[in-house]
Amino acid sequence: MRGSPSRPPRILFAGTPAIALPSLRMLAEKALAENPPWALAGVLTNPDKPRRRNGGAEPTDAGRAAAELGEAFSRLGRAVPAVLKYDTLKVEAREAAAALSPDLLVSFAYGRIFGPRFLGLFPLGGINVHPSLLPRYRGPSPIQEAILRRDAVTGVTVQRIAGEMDTGNILGRETIALTGRETAETLSETAAAAGAGVLQKVLEDLAAAVRSGSAAVPEGLPQTGEASYCSLIGKDSGIIDWFRSAAEIDAQVRAYYPWPLARTGHNGQTLNILRALPWEGLPWEGKPEIPPGLSREPGRVLGIDKKTGILIQTGNGILSVSLLQYQTRKALPWQSFINGARDFTGSRLTGGT
Repeated sequence: MRGSPSRPPRILFAGTPAIALPSLRMLAEKALAENPPWALAGVLTNPDKPRRRNGGAEPTDAGRAAAELGEAFSRLGRAVPAVLKYDTLKVEAREAAAALSPDLLVSFAYGRIFGPRFLGLFPLGGINVHPSLLPRYRGPSPIQEAILRRDAVTGVTVQRIAGEMDTGNILGRETIALTGRETAETLSETAAAAGAGVLQKVLEDLAAAVRSGSAAVPEGLPQTGEASYCSLIGKDSGIIDWFRSAAEIDAQVRAYYPWPLARTGHNGQTLNILRALPWEGLPWEGKPEIPPGLSREPGRVLGIDKKTGILIQTGNGILSVSLLQYQTRKALPWQSFINGARDFTGSRLTGGT
């Protein structure tokens, strides 16, 4: 794959949610430099969607950022990157992309598959940022999967886009150590920043090769090791099974924050569990307040620990919950919640709805 050495390669960036924004901003910042290593020809994202109660359409996170960056390009007298919004990558989308004369496709959490006709528009091919250490956790939810499996490390990988999802050659990667307290929100922020850093190095090497007229544009190394996969997350992914262990439920709470949220049922209402911690073995002094005679079946609310929260029996161990929320009400710290739910201790939580 070769680009023209007479000009910096032109990049079309494809992305949708907030995790893509540090990479998009990095591309724009470098494109606005005095001697830019590349040009940001455009941004491809999903169409605006109704998000408010009045039905007003709002852009994706990447779409909003692209509009803001366009203003910066305009102020500096630079060509403003086009913003392309399509539900599918069929003829209309391909024609719009081709009109930008792009050399390279760069993708981070775009959310759609790039077919061979679309990829054929790019002389330098396509590269993708994936928030895992490929070939581990190929698929749409690698951040949540790393939390659910309670991994000690994860990372980000920049790979060539191949015909089969997440199977392309590796161009760069960075490892991220995990503390065991990450949520999907905080780990996404970490992976977003790390991904932008790895992507910058990969693109600088690629752009240098193009400028030099080298025939050896970096193609990366094949993935090695056993592949594993993760699946699409849905609303029901957050339903808590209290027969699982406290450690597993804690991981579920963290993996599904801020969406779809781990949830259970209480007195016919949906109760979101927003922050929790396996209780047994924590270095807290003092004894928990547990009424005598309570049965210990999974889901039973046992009482409280004044330093950690509400104690709930699981299939293996006790979970301490410190932030929770009835679905139609605001989130409350455990002290405020228990003061307003006097019948909570001793009740049994069920599957969520």
